[in-house]
Amino acid sequence: MAKRDYYETLGVAKNADAKSLKSAFRKKAMECHPDRHPDDPEAEARFKELNEAYGVLSDGQKRAAYDRMGHAAFQQGGGMGGGAGFQDFGDIFSQIFGGGAAGGGFADMFGGGRGRQSVQRGSDLRYEMEISLEDAFNGKDIDIEIPIAEDCERCDGVGAEPGASIETCSTCGGAGRVRTQQGFFTMERPCTTCGGQGEYVSDPCKSCDGQGQVRQPTALDVSIPAGVEDGTRIRLSGQGDAAPKRGGPGQRGDLYIFVSIKPHNLFEREGANLFCRTPVPMTTAALGGEIEIPTIDGGRSKLKIPEGSQSGRRMRLRGKGMSTLRSHQRGDMYVELSVETPSKLNKRQREILEEFAKEGGDEISPESKNFFDKARAFWDELVD
Repeated sequence: MAKRDYYETLGVAKNADAKSLKSAFRKKAMECHPDRHPDDPEAEARFKELNEAYGVLSDGQKRAAYDRMGHAAFQQGGGMGGGAGFQDFGDIFSQIFGGGAAGGGFADMFGGGRGRQSVQRGSDLRYEMEISLEDAFNGKDIDIEIPIAEDCERCDGVGAEPGASIETCSTCGGAGRVRTQQGFFTMERPCTTCGGQGEYVSDPCKSCDGQGQVRQPTALDVSIPAGVEDGTRIRLSGQGDAAPKRGGPGQRGDLYIFVSIKPHNLFEREGANLFCRTPVPMTTAALGGEIEIPTIDGGRSKLKIPEGSQSGRRMRLRGKGMSTLRSHQRGDMYVELSVETPSKLNKRQREILEEFAKEGGDEISPESKNFFDKARAFWDELVD
């Protein structure tokens, strides 16, 4: 049976550029891959024909020869040597889908690939740490103790009782993976008999139950930097679980410290700034004066209260906020005044306040006067 024209096979015009060829091949390859048509005996042949067409037309020299001579260019004596210019599938897939057949790329899209040797890695660990706002301001070195997986001392990490034999898995022959043929591709998966280890022990270690590792309490010193914020993650490289020794060469996992900050009795934090709501006696707010404010560094700052201050007034203390991570600068502290109304008055105090109210008038309470003037105007409009 005569071969189909390569351009027809790919579904492109004869003047198609490299980009169009690549796009057409990608689309066709996805449509007619044998793994998608397991019940069609002709699927593999069609896929091979598609690959052959792209292998020729994607090569400038071979395409020029094909345009001059057709399929005869690749027959014996045709000038291009024997064969039909049929590239290895891995090479074609590497060009089109990236990665090739040796892990990743097109083969992995259908669950295949030849697999790759990777370094064993121990598990990462997570530790939740709660600190005070003062510790977040100053920074602190904190000792912690966490259980970390280490090689079992009794079996030296191999998982077998002393003197017990370690046998090669008969299913995978020690490879840890088994291959099966599916359509045109070879599929590779972890061996279910040995769990991907390639071997098993005849008498598991009693200390680690054949796992090769046990968790041991381990003391670590964690340095919390000044300025750390709530939710910060600190990574300690190589402080996680050890890699299983039976898996071959490996590296330890990492330890991640997740920092949370306790609520404070006086301060609320927003980034590098602090906020503090401070009660002020009515007399101080009315006459003006000075109050003393605590600061996060343990010091005290004097704050001048202007005469006639109202509740909600916010005052700023520059450089009295939180430390800034990896910087010598500090944020600011904002003090919100809350004017305190006297309560539990004795007889004399009540008399003084009543006398004050009679002498006051509207001039000493301009906000009240303004509000009630608006209220009266509102009521008058409703009556009209």
